[in-house]
Amino acid sequence: MDKSNYANQPDGSAHFNLLQTQSVDEDPLGALNSWNDSFHHCEWQGVICGGRHPERVVSLNLMSKGLGGLLSPHVGNLSFLRSLVLQNNSFRGEIPQSIGHLFRLRHLVLSNNSFGGQMPTNLSQCSNLEILNLIDNQLVGKIPDELGSLSKLQGLGLAINSLAGSIPHSIGNLSQLYKLSLRKNGLQGEIPKTLSKLHDLSFVQLANNQLTGEIPLAIFNMSGIFNFRIENNQLRGSIPPYIGDTLPSLVFLDFHSNLFTGVIPPSLSNASGLQYIYYDINNFHGSMPANIGRLKSLRVISLTSNELRDDFSFITPLTNCSRLEVIQLDLNFLEGLLPDSIGNLSNSVRIISMSSNIIYGTIPPGIGNLFNLSYLNLSNNSLGGSVPSCIGALHNLYELYLSRNMLTGEIPSSIGNLTLLNRFYLPFNHFYGEIPQSLGNCRQLIELELSNNNLSGSIPGEVLGLFTISIIFSLAHNQLSGSLSSQVGSMINLGQLDLSYNKLIGPIPSSIGKCLVLGRLSLAFNSFHGEIPLALSTLRGLQELDVSHNNLSGEIPSFLTQLTNLKYLNVSSNKLEGEVPKQGVFLNASAVSVFENRNLCGGIAELNLPSCKSNKVKVIAIVTAVLSFFIWCLCLSIFWYRRKKLKKNTSSIEFLFEHKFSIVSYKELFRASDGFSENNVIGKGRYSTIYKATTQEGGLVAVKVLNLGHIGASKSFISECRTLGAIRHRNLVKIVNVCSSMDYHGNDFKALLYEYMANGSLENWIHQGKEEDVEHEHEHGKPGHLGLMQRLDIAIDTASAIEYLHEACSPKIVHGDLKPSNVLLDNEMMGRVGDFGLATISSPKKIDAMDIDDNSNSVVVRGSVGYIPPEYGMGDMVSTQGDMYSYGILLLEMLTGRRPTEETFKDHLNLHNFVKVALPDRVMEIVDLAIINGESENDIERMRGCVASILRIGVVCSMELPQDRMDMTEALKELHKVRVRVIEMMLQPASSGTFYGIPIDLRWEQVEHPDPDMGITFIRI
Repeated sequence: MDKSNYANQPDGSAHFNLLQTQSVDEDPLGALNSWNDSFHHCEWQGVICGGRHPERVVSLNLMSKGLGGLLSPHVGNLSFLRSLVLQNNSFRGEIPQSIGHLFRLRHLVLSNNSFGGQMPTNLSQCSNLEILNLIDNQLVGKIPDELGSLSKLQGLGLAINSLAGSIPHSIGNLSQLYKLSLRKNGLQGEIPKTLSKLHDLSFVQLANNQLTGEIPLAIFNMSGIFNFRIENNQLRGSIPPYIGDTLPSLVFLDFHSNLFTGVIPPSLSNASGLQYIYYDINNFHGSMPANIGRLKSLRVISLTSNELRDDFSFITPLTNCSRLEVIQLDLNFLEGLLPDSIGNLSNSVRIISMSSNIIYGTIPPGIGNLFNLSYLNLSNNSLGGSVPSCIGALHNLYELYLSRNMLTGEIPSSIGNLTLLNRFYLPFNHFYGEIPQSLGNCRQLIELELSNNNLSGSIPGEVLGLFTISIIFSLAHNQLSGSLSSQVGSMINLGQLDLSYNKLIGPIPSSIGKCLVLGRLSLAFNSFHGEIPLALSTLRGLQELDVSHNNLSGEIPSFLTQLTNLKYLNVSSNKLEGEVPKQGVFLNASAVSVFENRNLCGGIAELNLPSCKSNKVKVIAIVTAVLSFFIWCLCLSIFWYRRKKLKKNTSSIEFLFEHKFSIVSYKELFRASDGFSENNVIGKGRYSTIYKATTQEGGLVAVKVLNLGHIGASKSFISECRTLGAIRHRNLVKIVNVCSSMDYHGNDFKALLYEYMANGSLENWIHQGKEEDVEHEHEHGKPGHLGLMQRLDIAIDTASAIEYLHEACSPKIVHGDLKPSNVLLDNEMMGRVGDFGLATISSPKKIDAMDIDDNSNSVVVRGSVGYIPPEYGMGDMVSTQGDMYSYGILLLEMLTGRRPTEETFKDHLNLHNFVKVALPDRVMEIVDLAIINGESENDIERMRGCVASILRIGVVCSMELPQDRMDMTEALKELHKVRVRVIEMMLQPASSGTFYGIPIDLRWEQVEHPDPDMGITFIRI
């Protein structure tokens, strides 16, 4: 398609070469498909021609079309162009100087691209320019002085670039300018005094630069300013006491992270519409404004990290602020009792943070009235007494910090009512008694810190079973006793475990080895005995291990030398013996502590241990042991050979499982499934049929009967047996028995028995109600709808299982057939991965296992169409990256409700590309309607970012090239981050209204508080 020879006027004197085939190399949505000689150029997508001159192009709008490439300099030939909008694409290269030829141009919007180089200086020739928006690009150099000649300019947006130098004084000549956004650049020097000449200026955004000096006083007389943001600079001086009188229109005032001094002006209360005050991280002193309660619209007051000195009498006036959401006063010198009136604050209050002050007395019981509170931080104060039980009434609380106070008493059991709690910190207090079992109800916890108290008793299993805890679990420096339950292995995502300085006894449970992402483990100063368990060898990410001051015995295990990330090891003050290794962490004497053990020897010289003496008796014993082992192996080989000769018809799978299962008979399965009745069929696959069966004890199992007449079924059976016989994970379907026998007709019969998954497969849930899925309906009727959180939890469950196969198993296991029908849901809707018939154990190998259909000569790669990675079709290696592709497609299917095999996906369009081009702005157009069913418009809008993040993970996982895909560990981390954001989103009230209600048809892009800084965006001509 040639897009280079289309005329802009009848005589063809101006060529329409804006987007040439050699310049634009990305057009995933086909936005330029109409740009050919089959259509008049005025009918091309995004093109508007004039009324007076019908052949002349006056507007070109290709916003959010996914276009990528260079912007042709021929754009300068469109001499009648009044509006050029290419916002939110992937254009790169420099902005053509030829744009300066467009003297009729009014709106130039190139934001959210990757334009680089310097700003064209001849933009000043566009004398009619009203909106110039170059926000979020990669521009460098200085802001041209020549921009000061654009006398009609109303909006200037240059934020989020890499511009340097000073703000040109010539900006003061832009007499009609009312919006200025220069945030997040590298601008230096002082704020020019000429800005005060801009009498219509209402939006000033200079944040996140390197500006110095003082704010010109004349700016404080510009009465129209409603948004004034200069945070994160190096500005100094004091704020004029009359600011609230001369800037009465203020709505958003952000001075945080500067060098301001002086007092907070009481006149702020005269700016009656003020909603957001950010004065934090400065050097303000004095008291809180006594009349702060006059600001009826106040939403946020943040004065953290200053030198304010006051009591807490200002709390009572704040009860008049009916829209108040955030109070942040950390790191000041506020001193006194928290008044009971804190319980009378508005129900809209979400955040109260007053850490590192001098609060004494007790926590007022009235705080339980703030039922929308989601964040409470009173750490580093002098609070005493007990925590009131009414704290359990804060059902929306997700972060609670009370550390480093003088609180005492027992931890109230009502904490268990805080089922949304993410982070719970109580260290360095005087709590006593047992850890409440009700804490196990807080199944959203990701951090638990109760160290440095006087807690006693055993660690409740309910708390150890909180598998959501992923950052820190610390009970150090208490008086806890008893043994450490094996349930500690439930915390499979835990990063740091500290149980040091307690009275714990018994062996170190090997289940800790299931905590595969553990980076720091401290069990020091307890009474653990036995050997250091071999199971710790699975902790490949372990960086610190401290098991000192216990009663551990045996030798130092050699696997510690293979933990390549281990930076600190302390095994001192135990009863260890034998030779200290000379590899890995043991080569660094400063990183290893081995003193005060029973009989250690060897190691590097810096450890100052005695050398290990040769022992003839020991050598003889070793030789004897080796010979005994050899003879035993020989006898065992003869035994297996004879057994194989005697039982030719018995499969090796029976021997694999004979010590784990009783090998159920065909007769038992026939009876349990009512003769393999069609009424009990709950699923069918290529190689098998799955039946529901009732055991003699009355329990339910799923029986997978292999269709041995299908080529590949036997291999599938062997693969599944070998795989599931070697692995265990909470998110994998558990095999409970096997059957390798003969049916009543003398035919071979093979079956696998699994845990019964009452809620069927994920496929049934995300595609329920569609015609093609009627035959797959849930046996108890149609499944219900899955919300965003449920889908995210199932995605995390699935990812956890695959990460276990990829990272924890040695050798690694490739599932090979990951899709929604192979993700099953148990009674609690937990995702469990099943069907390992195509799994590959051991190192990657060339694909040679093909399926040959009985009725054709076709040969296809094993797996499921739509989920098979592209490289498998070219005979590439079976690999974990292949599973990542399948998982990415599964994730996209979960969020969109679209199958990768739909008829609409053909030619170059597939599910991956379908989602990719919708990111990030159109994701709510492609999301499964069941997710947003019943949600308000505000909630749907707030959901957008989280949905986009999940879909972005799916897109990266399903990239065409294996090396471009995310690995499962990284994907799991990102999904957990999104989950925290979803929880926070659920706790926050929906925003409403426009961005400060700007009554104009050209407005700044609305973004969510507290970072509304994306600047100008073009809405409509």
